[in-house]
Amino acid sequence: MKEADAINTLRDENEEFKKIAAEHKKLEISLADIDKKKYLSPADEMLRKNIQKQKLHFKDKMANLVRAHR
Repeated sequence: MKEADAINTLRDENEEFKKIAAEHKKLEISLADIDKKKYLSPADEMLRKNIQKQKLHFKDKMANLVRAHR
């Protein structure tokens, strides 16, 4: 099974994957909002780093689910 097929199946059938993907998407949108700013304050920089770490964590969880599904 190809990775894209596994992802599509999990999106359709696995509630945990759906929740993780939704959280990942929210973080992606938040990161894009921060990146629109011309200047980032130190607090913004810290928030941006935290969002990136959380996003990576969710991406790793999704990848683990895809591997387990395949």
